[in-house]
Amino acid sequence: MQQDLPKVYDSQNVEERIYQTWLEKKYFKASVNAERQPYTIVIPPPNVTDVLHMGHAYNNTIQDILIRFRRMQGRESLWLPGTDHAGIATQNVVERHLRKEEDMSRHDIGRERFVELAWAWKQDRGDKIIEQLKKMGFSCDWDRLSFTLSPELSNAVLEVFVRLFNKGLIYKGRYIINWCPRCQTALADEEVEHEERQGNLWYIKYPVKDSKHFIVVATTRPETMLGDVAVAVHPEDPRYKELIGRTAVLPVVGRELQIVADELVDKEFGTGAVKITPAHDPNDFDMGQRHNLTPVNVMNEDATMNDVVPQFAGMDRLKARKHLLKQLKEGGFLEKVEDHTHAVGHCYRCNTIVEPYLSAQWFVKMKPLAEPALAAVRDGKLKLHPARWRKVFIHWLENIHDWCISRQIWWGHRIPVYTCANCDSLVAAIESPANCENCGSSELVQETDVLDTWFSSQLWPFATLGWPEETEDLKYFYPTDTLVTGPDIIFFWVSRMVMMGLEFMGDIPFNDVYFNGIIRDKQGHKMSKSRGNGIDPLIMVERYSADAVRYSLLELSAEGQDINLSENDFEIGRNFSNKVWNAFRFLWISLEQQDIQNATAEYIGQASTAGSLDLADRWLLSRLQKTIKKVTRSLEQFKLHECIEAIYGFFWGEYCDWYLELIKPRLYSNDDDTGKRATLATATFAMKKILQLLHPIVPFITEELWQKIRNDSDAESVVTSAWPTEVRSLINNKAETDMGLIKDMIGAIRNIRGEMNVAPNKAATVLITEGTTNGAGPDIILSNSAYFKHLAKVDKLEFASKSEKPAKAASSIVNKMELFMPLEGLIDFEVEKVRLQKEVDRIEKQLEGLNRKLQSHDFINKAPKEIVARERKKKDDFQSNLNKLRRNLESLGA
Repeated sequence: MQQDLPKVYDSQNVEERIYQTWLEKKYFKASVNAERQPYTIVIPPPNVTDVLHMGHAYNNTIQDILIRFRRMQGRESLWLPGTDHAGIATQNVVERHLRKEEDMSRHDIGRERFVELAWAWKQDRGDKIIEQLKKMGFSCDWDRLSFTLSPELSNAVLEVFVRLFNKGLIYKGRYIINWCPRCQTALADEEVEHEERQGNLWYIKYPVKDSKHFIVVATTRPETMLGDVAVAVHPEDPRYKELIGRTAVLPVVGRELQIVADELVDKEFGTGAVKITPAHDPNDFDMGQRHNLTPVNVMNEDATMNDVVPQFAGMDRLKARKHLLKQLKEGGFLEKVEDHTHAVGHCYRCNTIVEPYLSAQWFVKMKPLAEPALAAVRDGKLKLHPARWRKVFIHWLENIHDWCISRQIWWGHRIPVYTCANCDSLVAAIESPANCENCGSSELVQETDVLDTWFSSQLWPFATLGWPEETEDLKYFYPTDTLVTGPDIIFFWVSRMVMMGLEFMGDIPFNDVYFNGIIRDKQGHKMSKSRGNGIDPLIMVERYSADAVRYSLLELSAEGQDINLSENDFEIGRNFSNKVWNAFRFLWISLEQQDIQNATAEYIGQASTAGSLDLADRWLLSRLQKTIKKVTRSLEQFKLHECIEAIYGFFWGEYCDWYLELIKPRLYSNDDDTGKRATLATATFAMKKILQLLHPIVPFITEELWQKIRNDSDAESVVTSAWPTEVRSLINNKAETDMGLIKDMIGAIRNIRGEMNVAPNKAATVLITEGTTNGAGPDIILSNSAYFKHLAKVDKLEFASKSEKPAKAASSIVNKMELFMPLEGLIDFEVEKVRLQKEVDRIEKQLEGLNRKLQSHDFINKAPKEIVARERKKKDDFQSNLNKLRRNLESLGA
């Protein structure tokens, strides 16, 4: 009676159609609704540098699962989308594009034209990003699309800057900062990635003035010695007590250097004497200030040497190092060179070696802002998942440094500070001031630097809701509920959002932060373009479906752990989708329209009262309630893998593998139409609940099937349907216990048939002894003998009080009951003896080799622990199989 359902699920013809319907129906739209509790997630805005990668697919899948779940629970659920202008990163890609296409630099075309090109790039990549998000089925409120450089967010950025400036929390200072010679801009500490590098430690002899002695210093960056202004030793180092206060002479250059005492010096490093280069090392800068030393900058912004030492002027820093070392060696100043492994800072965007550089920059005082954030985490108001990130978060906030926020680039929010050309006074203003407040001059010049990208991103949770205006959206949706992000930006972004939310909104920006793992390739390497090991999520969607990509990523994940991924892994999701489709199709073939209408809790309750539900129905309904409870709790606690395990275990392991098989005799029989209708109502009711539980994870296939199976009382879309809740009256622990016994018995019989090579078409007799049970077991088994006939090909079940084993019978023990299967007539004994003996011989030989390997001291001591453990487990498995084979041989009288 039902229309035909295709044998194969065709995602290509389903997903686009369904997504357009969702958009037309405005299911993702969220509005202020006093009758509903809000649930809000703001998307971590992807950078407009390029299209999305698999990490974005994973992160946004988690967000979509949470937002769909809460939407079905009746919350007014807002998932606010947007993109990030990504200052340095976007400027770099636009510059590369300009060089490739027009063979020009940004300086050739000027700031205004370059910014126009950056906006064009943003439009192109931003549009592609949004289309990618839609292809994955993500249910954002697209009417609220935001961008960190939009007029609305720019206004919020200016407002925050001016308020912090006027509060004394933003200042300009000349300090050592991280400088990228390639990007030619300052970097925050968090934007420097340190890599272990094998380098050298050069020991250089500095002559002590008016003596024949030398003081030897060790350095990893000899070219910076051209900027030395002193030599420092520890005040309690007896080797140098006589030299403190004397003068050293800088080799090659001849500059006189004071020898000073400072407790910061590590007596154990090198010789215990260090050169002080305040313009090129942060520790040296601090020492220089303590000792009133004047810094000498010897580098240009592109990391070439300036003309402070003319003979090196214009040389790249590494070329200058080579020439300087040659002169030091020729002059007898190079005492020795040692291999030395040390961490070298690299720009997080272009991977150029970062140079510590003395420069005038803008900073935010972070300690006053960090204190309230620390309290929020310590008090448990802000919860981090997994909880191990709490310690990391607290440690960073406790040791926070001032944040360098100025960047010497063109793409970004220009710093709203104006300097009076007449009196040098500074003013921060949202709009360009007409006159100087101090002297009245109209000659005001705005800063040319732009703000760090993260300065705008940190305002994302409230700026996107209309701040600084007190909008209804802001009052209703803020604070947001959950942030889902990667742990790699816990300091860049998460901590700063918390600080800004507390500073400007008086409340934390979100209650829970879930840190998802990082997507890596199968060998555990981080995916990147340079490695060429990335997997394009959109290509995977085309090959496997969006549902398959989403499901596979969740199936492979554990709470907060990284995922090692290969393309073949997406077969997991495709296979699961096919299983859902095939299970539905099996049911669909048997359904009448009345069965769909009957699939309600009310009808099933009436059928239960009337005694129309059989054991399988009562068992399934009970297991369904417990699954609903576990899935709901798992999602509420951000235990996504437990959620997947619970759904998979129920749907595949219980509904498909057992229930659909158990009900086949009832479906194919015409003897009991009332019972058949009750079973079909139960199967359909459970299938609808399965579709709802699965919907946040695999939204497309669940919507397609919901449209076919929903009845007149159901929601028009699974998107807007009510999340399943546990019905305690349907929990039946006795049915679960009874069905557990039957499943174990059937499993034991199937194992015997498989181990003894009994042909599937041969019916067997099974003898069961009562053992020490309370007597309920035999009644349960005999009253449900139809299950054994259908699922274990047993045509005769007999019980006996004694446990005498029949001749030539295989046996097993289940729940203290012993079962025997006489094998006479089921197998050829001689052929089976030969087969089993061959298996015994084969495994004995393998065990012999394994034992030799595991008795070898070389193997145990030299092989990796995981290899040794794997071999030991293999031995245990072989021994278990061997014992089983020997028992089977014994059953045959061998």
